[in-house]
Amino acid sequence: MSDPFAILGLNDTATAAAVRTARRELAKRHHPDAGGDAGMMRKINQAAGEALQAIANSASAAESGSQSVSEFHDEPTGVSRDVPSFTVEALPVETFQALLVVSNWIGEVLDDDPPYRLDTHLHEPAQCWCRLELVPDAGASTVSITLANEAGQLVPDIEQVRDTWIEQLNRYDWR
Repeated sequence: MSDPFAILGLNDTATAAAVRTARRELAKRHHPDAGGDAGMMRKINQAAGEALQAIANSASAAESGSQSVSEFHDEPTGVSRDVPSFTVEALPVETFQALLVVSNWIGEVLDDDPPYRLDTHLHEPAQCWCRLELVPDAGASTVSITLANEAGQLVPDIEQVRDTWIEQLNRYDWR
């Protein structure tokens, strides 16, 4: 694949937030539900995933190379991303509403940008900060998960968190 940042219209110094914003904007124009091409949308999603991975890898390399053992940082000890994580067979508005209800079952809502972003503090399966990002996907919604924790705490297993969201969504009354 060519440069993922170029596909998204960004340079290689872009932040993760800029990558997510670019992906969201491109999805509005290129998603099949908006009259776009499914192949192009796959290319955009793949580029966004690769760009986010490159940013995470460069941040990890910079941190490990610049920190001394005695330094203390009041920031998350780690961030875990799953892009894309799972798909829900409902449009983003319906999916967001279900995730909003479920978030109150397993945690609490911290911030939202309906119907595309939901920030929560989870109590189940483990205490952590969790961001869910929704992208329309051919009559359905693709959900990506980002996890972080406070200093000194490990980030929970992202697959376990994903499975908890899916299990709870399956309990939700979609009528």
